[in-house]
Amino acid sequence: MRTATVTRNTLETQITVSLNLDGTGVGRFETGVPFLDHMMDQIARHGLIDLDVQAAGDLHIDAHHTVEDIGITLGQAFAKAIGDKKGIRRYGHAYVPLDEALSRVVIDLSGRPGLVYNVDYTRASIGQFDVDLFSEFFHGFVNHSMATLHIDNLRGHNSHHQAETIFKAFGRALRMACERDERMAGITPSTKGTLSA
Repeated sequence: MRTATVTRNTLETQITVSLNLDGTGVGRFETGVPFLDHMMDQIARHGLIDLDVQAAGDLHIDAHHTVEDIGITLGQAFAKAIGDKKGIRRYGHAYVPLDEALSRVVIDLSGRPGLVYNVDYTRASIGQFDVDLFSEFFHGFVNHSMATLHIDNLRGHNSHHQAETIFKAFGRALRMACERDERMAGITPSTKGTLSA
């Protein structure tokens, strides 16, 4: 089983992330940021990743540090769980609609961090959640999982739908990229022979 638990403690946040990449989509989230919990549940459910995120942060200031640091810790846990990447598909992609909204997410578990994030939300907040924080979350993830991630919201006028299609597609793309490929058993999916250098 490809599992990991990572704890990150700073003066701003205390976060523990546990995940199982070969799970059934069970999620448990206590972050103090309800809309982020809802989005993390999309990753778990659609990625078939068992995911437990426990966080305490300086929410009396705002949610920035908590959201960014959860992305960082998730990325660290993912990198630990995926290991040397031998025998996986490496690439994943998904298109996900929700009513009028449609998003595309493409991921490469390349060993090189990079984020291309093309999302124009139709409003600045969803309830109390500042939508600018989603890019911070994904930056944290890619920088610490060492993945390349392209996120495009292709259409949508309801910001909740925009966000939800992104996170569902992210879960689906992760699931595809992490899947074992029987034809690549024991082989690193790179002509370099490594995805960590």
